Amino acid sequence: MSIMQYNTFKKIFNEIIFEKSKADLIEKIADNPSRYIGLFRPTKPKAKILQNLLQSHEIRFGDAFEKAIEEYLKLKGCEILPKRFTTADNDVLNIDQCFKFNNKIIFIEQKVRDDHDSTKKRGQIQNFEKKLDIMLTKFNEAELVGIFYFIDPDLVKNKNFYVAELSKMTTDYNVETHIFYGKPLFDYLGLADVWEEILNYLEVWKKEIPDLPEINFDLDASHTFEEIKDLKPLVFRKFFSSDKIFDEIVMTLFPEKKTLKLLLDYFNSKDGTIYQTLANRLTEKI
Repeated sequence: MSIMQYNTFKKIFNEIIFEKSKADLIEKIADNPSRYIGLFRPTKPKAKILQNLLQSHEIRFGDAFEKAIEEYLKLKGCEILPKRFTTADNDVLNIDQCFKFNNKIIFIEQKVRDDHDSTKKRGQIQNFEKKLDIMLTKFNEAELVGIFYFIDPDLVKNKNFYVAELSKMTTDYNVETHIFYGKPLFDYLGLADVWEEILNYLEVWKKEIPDLPEINFDLDASHTFEEIKDLKPLVFRKFFSSDKIFDEIVMTLFPEKKTLKLLLDYFNSKDGTIYQTLANRLTEKI
């Protein structure tokens, strides 16, 4: 019997990975178009856009796992606790998982894979200690468990380093800490069936998704329009700021101009000089 319905699992991954990627991409291009076009770029804009989308999807894959695991914890009866804290220095710390389970308060620093270089791995463990420190202002050390978790069990590049650092923290803070890769986290929690279901669902989901992101955003113009229409006017102002950007980037993303026509109608329906300016610029182009 399933713990979570597959369609729920798929919705989490599709929405987090794909739903906002177009809007995010347009914001990035508008903020720094020279990263995508220019004489000294070794690739054409389409290749750079594809690379950006792939990187974005990789990052969002971890975000989707964060949400999916939290939903599984809820389904298994865990009490989900606040995950956002502000330090005495006004730094905001977001904890990936924080929940009460079997009379323990468990917080998890969660990553997709252990592939960081020497500098980044030190930053990772320092970040974990910051979160441990703030958790100890909220909970008693005897009830607290800190876990460093990598989802992908096939990469263990820095395991020895992390094990040694966590051992020091356990001694110095008197708090139980662990590092897990893949299934052992769920074994520790007594939820081995969750990991098995995640693996099964991932197999099915990966067969359904395309090999590469689709660069032609006009293939589903109405959906694209709904995703990007509420971007700030300044983003569109930059996005439509020059003929070069329009010809090499905008027309790569919207080659049939379907989404652009929907945006034009939208701008014309809005009050404000900036929207009329945007409408005038689009009218000249399409």
